[in-house]
Amino acid sequence: MRKVICLLSLVISTLALSLLSFVLFIFDRKGEILHEIERLWAKIYLHSAGIKVIVNGTESVKSQPVILMCNHQSALDIFVLLYGLPLSFRFVAKKGLFRIPFMGWAMKCVGHISIDRESPRDSMRALEEAKEKIKRGQSVLIFPEGTRSEDGTLLPFKRGSFHIVSLSRVPVVPVAIYGSSLLMPKGKVLPIKSGTVWIEIGTPILAKGDKVKKAEIMEEVRKQMETLIGKGRMRAYHEH
Repeated sequence: MRKVICLLSLVISTLALSLLSFVLFIFDRKGEILHEIERLWAKIYLHSAGIKVIVNGTESVKSQPVILMCNHQSALDIFVLLYGLPLSFRFVAKKGLFRIPFMGWAMKCVGHISIDRESPRDSMRALEEAKEKIKRGQSVLIFPEGTRSEDGTLLPFKRGSFHIVSLSRVPVVPVAIYGSSLLMPKGKVLPIKSGTVWIEIGTPILAKGDKVKKAEIMEEVRKQMETLIGKGRMRAYHEH
């Protein structure tokens, strides 16, 4: 029964809030009001699915803009991050999401950035677009793994994801999600059960000196992310 309610709430809220976004886009070119609408969309979906989100480390994102680097466990992550992160940000997300009727069109209105990782030219175009958004004071979220993990373990990072660091020179904040792959594994279109998802926010990493060493920043992001995933796992263990 919960799956039926979840599906109905997703369809109805997507249609209704997407149509509202199309109207408000005329008056909200920066997408700030639209971002609040999609946060409401995520809240409705998660509530209907019986999913609670707990966030730790929010003090790390009080100063903006930042580049958020997050692991990717599940299609549920989009909803979890929209609802849980206490700041306005724009995703760098795969191009296929933007082709989904209503949802994809609304994502474009909000200002999320599409990327085709198989095309070097399109990848550079997406990073340039992200740089411009950061210049305007907007934070950007990137999934450096480039795809969802099958079992929740951290995949190798795509080096191209870190070009934005040298382009923008703002703090990089590692973020880790734990629990979403347990509730909605890769390949599922709806959560298989209700439960809790943890968002752990790490310590900002600042580029030092005139020359940004992307390899060092990538290593530090990965190190922090692994630690943060472990923290989320421990919190889940203690809850049960």
